[in-house]
Amino acid sequence: MQKALVALTLITCLFLGAGLDAQPWTQEKANAWLAEQPWIAGFNYVPSYAVNSLEQWQEESFDLEVIERELTWGAEIGYRGVRVFLPYTVWKADRDGLFKRFDQFAGICDKLELKIVPVILDDCAFGEPAVLESKVGPQREPIPGMILSSWVPSPGNNVPLNPEGVKEIQRYLEDWLNRYADSKSILFWDLFNEPLHSAKVGSPEMLQAIFWKAWQSRPSQPLTVGVWSDNVKLNSIIYTHSDILSFHTYGDTSQIKRMIELMQAQNRPVVCSEWMARPLKSDFEKDLPLFKVKKVMCFQWGLVNGRTQAQFPWWNKPGQKEGIDKAGWFHDVLHTDGTAYRESEITFLKAFLAK
Repeated sequence: MQKALVALTLITCLFLGAGLDAQPWTQEKANAWLAEQPWIAGFNYVPSYAVNSLEQWQEESFDLEVIERELTWGAEIGYRGVRVFLPYTVWKADRDGLFKRFDQFAGICDKLELKIVPVILDDCAFGEPAVLESKVGPQREPIPGMILSSWVPSPGNNVPLNPEGVKEIQRYLEDWLNRYADSKSILFWDLFNEPLHSAKVGSPEMLQAIFWKAWQSRPSQPLTVGVWSDNVKLNSIIYTHSDILSFHTYGDTSQIKRMIELMQAQNRPVVCSEWMARPLKSDFEKDLPLFKVKKVMCFQWGLVNGRTQAQFPWWNKPGQKEGIDKAGWFHDVLHTDGTAYRESEITFLKAFLAK
């Protein structure tokens, strides 16, 4: 660990010297961007066939027919944005193939008028035990009763935290940002999902190195990392380095309101990039009107229930299934055949999102 910190400190110093002119957008530019955008409600998307982002994107399991069918259901409800996770390991093994598949995905989104929020790096891992090293090929089957039980981070523990490893992660980041720097399909870039969650790659030093590399690429779309924890050092970097601010919350309407007020005090656009957990008092009919009146785009977790088993709550143990019907699905709004989990929710969503 000490060697990793020394390596990251060296990288930090390197980029401090190399990126003196690189910086986040001004508040004026960020707010001008927001003024040009419609209000968007969207969803975090993992196809029903996939346990994680590798199974979503690698060639042997990528299923464009399923993706088009499910995204069409989402667009018919009225959603206009989709947040998707990108896998470092697939990029490393099959860069050109991954970009081809992403282009196909983007083509469907364009046709359906869905804007894309790509998530380039991710520190999350779940399951018992959690899988901290991602590998292409067959993925671990879902663990009965557990949400996201085979989710893997990107890059996870595949890349050593030394100068060369950090540069490799930056090459991966740069490749995405440069290729799609002017793409109209991209709404904004989410550079790192929940740093220091499980894989522990997203240290403050790493986060700074990621932002500096992203500033050097400087795509036309804004950059962000979501506030998700109470880590003061991480959040300080996020607040001072993001073009637009974003956050995750799975609480009730009052908690969402507090987060919005806290973040809008920074005088930058604010997006809620993850929300909606029924047993934690999320409520479409209360929360969506709040997001809209505050001009905060929002992306709920999940669309179609599938191999991520997002109907189960975070606190479930392996094999535990009881209580789901009583408390309600944790995430997702549709069964795998496209029928509604709750007809009343879909009726409200279609009416509200059509306004």
